[in-house]
Amino acid sequence: MVQLSMWSEMSKFHLKGETITLIEMLNTREKRVEIQQELLQKHPTCTLLSATMNIPGPVKTNEQLRNAFLTVIKKLNTLFPPEQIVARKHRELKTGSEYYLVLDEIPEELKRKLIDVEETHDYGRLMDLDVVYLKGQILYSVSRTELNHQPRRCFICEEEAKICGRQRRHSVAEMQQTISQLIEKGKMK
Repeated sequence: MVQLSMWSEMSKFHLKGETITLIEMLNTREKRVEIQQELLQKHPTCTLLSATMNIPGPVKTNEQLRNAFLTVIKKLNTLFPPEQIVARKHRELKTGSEYYLVLDEIPEELKRKLIDVEETHDYGRLMDLDVVYLKGQILYSVSRTELNHQPRRCFICEEEAKICGRQRRHSVAEMQQTISQLIEKGKMK
């Protein structure tokens, strides 16, 4: 309980918005997998782009974050001709924005395009752009390392992001301050 309230207190510093609980976040992740499964069962030969934002702390969305998310989604939609887009779904939740794009695309090719967006777009570092496909009845995803790309880097210190996260090298306030700066910098362009 102390950690949860500390999480809430630290996040008030930079990102304003409705706070969520860990249970709400876990339930949303579970629902996300259900949606992925459902979309791919309807379109079993297709590949799914699943987009969310990587925002630490209990505030997962607000107007600035939604605008940044929609800016990236707009860019993603320009990467594919209309005949390649099979279905799409967009959800705005207090746990964050979600976007699903079902495509007639080879999973590895899609992941290469998404890695480029993650690495070059002003808000790309804030995004989780996952590639999911169905093999039998099981969901599979394509990782960066499968395509000989480096793991994602921390947007504060440039170390491997998963290691920083596991070791909790940066406070929520520090991460949120960096996110706010990235968003402001992106707005100026």
